[in-house]
Amino acid sequence: MRRPSPRLGAAAAATAALLAGSLLAPAPAAASPASGPAAERPAPSSGDVLDRLLAIPGMRLIEEKPAEDHRFFVLAYTQPTDHGDPGSGTFEQRLTVLHRGADRPTVYSTSGYDLPADPEPSRSEPTRIADANQVSLEYRYFGESVPDTGNDWSALTTGQAAADQHRLFTALEPLYPEEWISTGGSKGGMTAVFYERLYPGDMDGVVAYVAPNDADRPGDTAYERMLERVGPRECREALKAVQVETLERREEMAGRYEEYAERRGATFDRIMGSADKALEAVVLDLPWGFWQYGDTADCASVPSPDASDEELWTWLDEVYGFAFFTDQVVERYAPYYYQAGTELGDPRPRAPHLDRLLRYPGLDARDHVPAEVEMGPFDPALTRGTDRWVRKRAENMLFVYGENDPWSAERFRPGRRTEDSHLFEAPGANHYASISSLAPRDEAAATAAVLRYTGVGEEADGEAIAPYDAELDGRGERGRGEEEAVPTPLPRM
Repeated sequence: MRRPSPRLGAAAAATAALLAGSLLAPAPAAASPASGPAAERPAPSSGDVLDRLLAIPGMRLIEEKPAEDHRFFVLAYTQPTDHGDPGSGTFEQRLTVLHRGADRPTVYSTSGYDLPADPEPSRSEPTRIADANQVSLEYRYFGESVPDTGNDWSALTTGQAAADQHRLFTALEPLYPEEWISTGGSKGGMTAVFYERLYPGDMDGVVAYVAPNDADRPGDTAYERMLERVGPRECREALKAVQVETLERREEMAGRYEEYAERRGATFDRIMGSADKALEAVVLDLPWGFWQYGDTADCASVPSPDASDEELWTWLDEVYGFAFFTDQVVERYAPYYYQAGTELGDPRPRAPHLDRLLRYPGLDARDHVPAEVEMGPFDPALTRGTDRWVRKRAENMLFVYGENDPWSAERFRPGRRTEDSHLFEAPGANHYASISSLAPRDEAAATAAVLRYTGVGEEADGEAIAPYDAELDGRGERGRGEEEAVPTPLPRM
């Protein structure tokens, strides 16, 4: 385990400030994020792994499932709603543990969203590379890990989430004393980066996939420039034509949307307000969604402007998915939009070719959160500070981006003086970019870095230790793990 860094004191102060509501606020003298049940008594040092897990105060078994050469547990762990105020109440946070052995390294995996409703054993790419244990954590306010705070979501912050991770790590580290690294894709990649910044003494490395670096920079047009250059020009123009044609046929398409929702028992009342507004949101997001999960081979499928209403509707549903902006789906992701609008960043590239057709100009994260939930203004302190921190102080951090992924337009970039930290781009890849999709030389370098971070480099001779397993490695998209395999449609994240 990496020794606590000299940076830890400053990071702890930053964490306390985040818990208080601002990176600029003075650190409160209140309880440490690591305080509480996990610190009361250590888990037993020997015995069955499940007994040791359940000896952790606040840990509860939901289910154990079979997994070849592993053991797989679905668990719940009691966390404070507010780590800065232990008396504010508690909630149970779901996690899974894929146990390989106490003598193996551990990968701490988070998507920044929910775990599947019924988790199955699976492993992320770094877990396979290092033949490691894996701990996957559901993010607070998602899935079944929801504090009882009603319409007050003020405890939904990066500082609180990082404190969740730190407190669970503190509880589990005695059971898994070898190296730990964190990983995640997209919002999960951001989650891993923020955790490293706030608790740099916990992990021995970070592997972040397509992690957006949405530092608020006045005049920044990186996302717009990406959408104006990705793929063939004729494909980009065809997508714009589809956007225009859909809004030109707004009345017919919105009517279809209402019928679509009614057939499925879906509504628009709680979030978007109407099928008409939801349709506009689909159209605005279309190019982003197309390139986020598609590639140039999909350009041939883009319908022409003279396509029938049915052809246009069917293609839009297949490529983007009309289900997303119904209440029944978008409210699953409302906590993401809350964070995007308050501290993570909510890029909204301009679409001037649609200006004359828009009825709801300025759609943003607020439009994707229930009206009764109060949202404060966006605070750029977290993103700006983390951007500077990665450039100057990254240590054992690996970033993987996709060449054609819109989110990869804004990247974390470790500086030249940072320690064993790297950025790789997968050629032609979208939001599912992985180490295995890198060019051969980069794949070898990234794999070697993961092996160094996990302390098993001498075992592996530069190659992944565990062979591909269709059951364990085939459930997640492109091998990033179960927590990445959320069904489409997805938010732009």
